[in-house]
Amino acid sequence: MENFQTLKLLDYFRKPIEKLGVDYTSMRKILQVKLTMDKRRVPTIFTQSNTKKEGNQFLKSLWLYALFGLANIPFILLGDNYLFQMSIVFGIAMFIIMTSMISDFSSVLLDVRDKTILQTKPVDQKTISASKLVHVIIYLFFLTGSIMTIPLLVSLFTKGILFFLVFLIEIIFVNLLIIVITALLYLFILRFFDGEKLMDLINYVQIMLSLATIVGYQLVIRSFEFINVDIHITLNWWHFFLPPLWYAAPFEWVLNGKTDVYIMIFTVLAFLVPMISIALYIKLMPAFERNLQKLTAQSTGKSSGRKESFIGKWICRNNEERTFFRFANQMMKQEREFKLKVYPSLGLALVLPFLLFYNEVRFRSLEEIASSQYYLAIYICLLIVPTIIMMLKYSGTYKGAWIFRTAPIQHPAPILKGTLKAFLVKLFLPVFILQSLVFGFIFSAAIIPNLVAVLLSSFVYTVLCFLSLKKALPFSESFKAGQQGEGFTIFVLLLLIGPLIGLHYVSSMVSFGVYFYIAVLLLANYFLWSDRTFQRVKIRFND
Repeated sequence: MENFQTLKLLDYFRKPIEKLGVDYTSMRKILQVKLTMDKRRVPTIFTQSNTKKEGNQFLKSLWLYALFGLANIPFILLGDNYLFQMSIVFGIAMFIIMTSMISDFSSVLLDVRDKTILQTKPVDQKTISASKLVHVIIYLFFLTGSIMTIPLLVSLFTKGILFFLVFLIEIIFVNLLIIVITALLYLFILRFFDGEKLMDLINYVQIMLSLATIVGYQLVIRSFEFINVDIHITLNWWHFFLPPLWYAAPFEWVLNGKTDVYIMIFTVLAFLVPMISIALYIKLMPAFERNLQKLTAQSTGKSSGRKESFIGKWICRNNEERTFFRFANQMMKQEREFKLKVYPSLGLALVLPFLLFYNEVRFRSLEEIASSQYYLAIYICLLIVPTIIMMLKYSGTYKGAWIFRTAPIQHPAPILKGTLKAFLVKLFLPVFILQSLVFGFIFSAAIIPNLVAVLLSSFVYTVLCFLSLKKALPFSESFKAGQQGEGFTIFVLLLLIGPLIGLHYVSSMVSFGVYFYIAVLLLANYFLWSDRTFQRVKIRFND
């Protein structure tokens, strides 16, 4: 087994670790196995590429994170208004690190295989917990290093050694905060829930964290006003809830000598909150490990499926299609890995139009926007369609796909149509309806025909995406197989949203043009959603 360089570096800390009561030799062997397994795991950032590659995929992904880190450099060089500059820098860094941790960290922290395998071995709980924590720290070290190394070097040569040291120390505390906050959130959920409900809540927490980091980053920017060339900020009580401002404050204190109340409180929070959090985490670690066993429990809740059956009767043309509509609905509800990969994109699609709308409000009055055609921004929700349709062919239980071949049907058309309709009802329509309610409140009920046109366009777009992407039976392939060679196709499909917006815009410029456009879309849907269209799809079936 490979002797990793990180483990050789860890050997220098053997004595301090052993003084904490940890069996270092056992911990090192556990970490060696974990790091070997990590080499085989494909990072989230590579999900659009062919994953059948040689070598350590995590290390190969670090150069992409380094590119993200380059976005920090202009703000470091901007001047000496550090409360503004470093708030943006830490906002970007925390956003990238947090989203990466959300996508990959839970598989480490919530791994119950340690107990299953190691409880039969002479390894104490403290050693197991230490190996898990060190594993996360190693992962975070590489991730943060790839993002922040270039900005750190730039700060050293342009701002001096003092700036560099403050920057470096604060990066360490930022990482501590991110680790502990994520772990404590999971601990809170584990304390009150179990089984499938717990995994659902973890997915929802991941979505909320993704949205919180996006919205929080926007709030940091909105805290500042640009007046001519000068940058001004008016600090308020709610700024205490924005960690990027905490970590910008020490630069103002150390380098600019500012000692007002807000700066000093922010500085104290920057260092005190991570320390309190890590102490709380260590104290609660035994409870966390005990509650992890709840992940192996099966959900006792029963789903009647009455709602799915009722909807299926209205939108599916025959019994076969209704059956697979209900089947796909249950798979999307219960498939943990599918939800982990798909739900964050749903959250982003939900919030993105409103962030764009918020940016527009800064420059135009609400009355001006309400009289415009800015409601077309709702087309942004179509961004999720090609990616999720591509994901519909993957499953963590893909070996069960033999059930399709034993079904008494001659062609997979009912399977494909039922699954696509389940996607629209289960995932797309909730996002669209919520956005429509908000846009309807802003633009009045007069935009209802336009919303109908957007909805019909989304149905057309769904079929076009399905016909363009690689064909396979739903939930019949392993996630580990990757999304081979489909990144370019998805990019082209995303560009197709532009012409849909253009056609809608042109139709709205003519009297009753939207109603004519709706008639055209109804006709297009009639042909695209017909059995004949899906019967032309060639998939290996019943062979």
